[in-house]
Amino acid sequence: MGWKGIWTVVKNSRWYSADMTVFSCLACFLYALGEKGCVVNGIIAFIGILFAHMAANLYDDYSDYGVISQNPRASEFAPDVKCAYLRKNESSLKDLLFVIFLYCIIALAAGVVLFFRAGVPVIWLALAGGVIVLSYPVFSRVGLSEAAVGIAFGPLLFEGMYYVMTKSFSAGVLLLGMSIVMFTTGVMYIHTILDYEGDKVSSKRTLALKFKDKDTALKFSRFIYGAGYVFLLLFAILEKKYFCLSAFLSLPFVAALYKSAGAYSSPENYMRDDSYLAVLKGAAKVMALFAFLVSAGLFFHLFIDYFLTVPVVI
Repeated sequence: MGWKGIWTVVKNSRWYSADMTVFSCLACFLYALGEKGCVVNGIIAFIGILFAHMAANLYDDYSDYGVISQNPRASEFAPDVKCAYLRKNESSLKDLLFVIFLYCIIALAAGVVLFFRAGVPVIWLALAGGVIVLSYPVFSRVGLSEAAVGIAFGPLLFEGMYYVMTKSFSAGVLLLGMSIVMFTTGVMYIHTILDYEGDKVSSKRTLALKFKDKDTALKFSRFIYGAGYVFLLLFAILEKKYFCLSAFLSLPFVAALYKSAGAYSSPENYMRDDSYLAVLKGAAKVMALFAFLVSAGLFFHLFIDYFLTVPVVI
């Protein structure tokens, strides 16, 4: 184990995927602020959630590398970028486990602080999050990775963050979480669409492979993204947060993503080329755009409510 190997693991934690955490937490944070939530608790929760997310990314690498290193056909289905830093011996498994442990310690420390500030429910929320982090590779192998992400970045994240900020739970924040997490789940699902051929060769189980062909699997993505808009509409009506409906402006981008995902065809050697990365990054940008527009709507409501409650001096 060395500092160079450890730093390589840190750089390969897939920080680009933090958009899912950042924008999800931002929306929840702004909504909780409107309910007189505690700012400090929200920031601490964000730090804990972010490092738990990065730990889950690396634990997935640890699990995948164990499969790849023992499979003689790995070169047929595992892209060069999959666990590349391990396969090229730029980092060791000890380096990887050390960083996972470090991230978990940071997340745990945030949880301990929130326990003293917000109470016992924090323990149950943290335990639920820990189980999902450790069980994610298992969910992935049985085709339920989208379900794991949906639970972690939807009800658990939103209700958890809302609770530590307000010490209460809310049906409104649940709908808000479900709307955004459908787009987060969409990123994961589009990823499995792009990996359809390689996953099929490797006998990997994904939700997309449960459909008879790739075209049918792609059509299911309409339901995922459509559900996000439905949950957002219900949230806006229930909470009277109509500025959040500006997120419907993302519809053309969802349509473009659907078209580009359908046009992508995996090369025979299953390399993750530029067109692959363009579609995957496009899915992440669509999610970020949707969550940003929702957050912008929530900010406008906070702004308006503030000026309506501030006394006017004439």
